Amino acid sequence: MAKYDKLQVLMTMHETGIVPVFYNSDLEVSKNVLKACYDGGIRAFEFANRGDFAQEVFGELVKYANAELPGMIMGIGSVVDPGTASLYIQLGANFVVGPLFNPAVAPVCNRRLIPYCPGCGSVTEVGMAQEAGCDVCKVFPGDVLGPKFVKGLRAPMPWTKIMVTGGVKPEKENLEGWFKAGVTCVGMGSNLFPKDAIAAKDWGKISQLCREALAIVREVR
Repeated sequence: MAKYDKLQVLMTMHETGIVPVFYNSDLEVSKNVLKACYDGGIRAFEFANRGDFAQEVFGELVKYANAELPGMIMGIGSVVDPGTASLYIQLGANFVVGPLFNPAVAPVCNRRLIPYCPGCGSVTEVGMAQEAGCDVCKVFPGDVLGPKFVKGLRAPMPWTKIMVTGGVKPEKENLEGWFKAGVTCVGMGSNLFPKDAIAAKDWGKISQLCREALAIVREVR
């Protein structure tokens, strides 16, 4: 069951502006990355459903966050069907993110007042997702669609709240482009978790990148 209510989740996404996206099959690595993000100021974290037994890792991460990281909101990503959404909601997911919009996922999340952030690649998809009750839509892949898509979309639909994932970097020029275009928050994956830092278990490096990225978001908004 979700620990944080829908309003808390949406406000946290808006206030921090960054939702890290991470997957690793090793529980201890995942715990250390989660703690590093927390120490860097992150308060909403998306674990990706991208490997066998990912649900087992996620369940343990939720327990860890609830016990050791007060205020850290755990969500699940890479969800494409309602069965998977239900599974992770039972494991404590506070929000559900997908690379695509599946209308069948929305009622599963809405029934429990859990935000569903579907991946949308067109204005029509965003409109359909909003009609299904999605408060925040994920523009994906961001590196293909670009900030101009976000700006163009919000011109006739200024109420739209966007999370963009793909092509987001912890750099001022990149983040400024997205936030000036009108995104609510960004999902950031590999650029926030350098392979060499993970391999070296340099958790401090990840915390530093999080702090720097959050500072940039505060500056460019």
